Amino acid sequence: MQDRAEETRKAVLLAAAHLFFERGYVATSISDISERSGRTSGAIYFHYTNKEHLALAVVKAHFATWPAMVARHEAAAEPALEKLVGLSFAVARAFRDDVLVRAGARLWAERKSIDVEMPPPFVDWIATVERMLTQARADGDLAPGADPSRDAPTLVAAFFGLHTLSDALDDRLLIEDRLTDLWLLLLPGLQAEPAPRTLLATVGAPAAADVSG
Repeated sequence: MQDRAEETRKAVLLAAAHLFFERGYVATSISDISERSGRTSGAIYFHYTNKEHLALAVVKAHFATWPAMVARHEAAAEPALEKLVGLSFAVARAFRDDVLVRAGARLWAERKSIDVEMPPPFVDWIATVERMLTQARADGDLAPGADPSRDAPTLVAAFFGLHTLSDALDDRLLIEDRLTDLWLLLLPGLQAEPAPRTLLATVGAPAAADVSG
């Protein structure tokens, strides 16, 4: 019985994520989600109470994607800057390929239309980036002019700004190429011994046109 209930919750959540991402919050109804999921409206209300709480569940699922991903990269044996760049590409692919992540991002952007309090974004990302930059400094890999507490918010802003641009211009299809170009711009100011292309090749980033470094 419990397995069936969990299966229903997951089916409804995934169907809602697809519809919220494709149509947005306002244009998606419970009856749409019922039709997409193959579950009754009653079952949906039983598990999620209302559309607002279902949207919140999708956003929370979006946020729940990140801790394990961050932990996996932080536990790796690579230098901290390499971990940071590798993590950025893993996050970029999730925003491109994972419908729960994409739906959560759209719902958060539409939060003023949703009568429920959303979890705050960016704060954990800033802390993660600052932690990785601090480790890079301790290892002697961070440029003397770089400052973890100052630069972490700027890096997070640049990363998510890049996603906004890529979403608008190419539906994130070119996000990895655009992210490569961003790191080619930023890494010379972060690395103690700048070699951005070498680092990007190590993490498997798409090759950039500029072959220097």
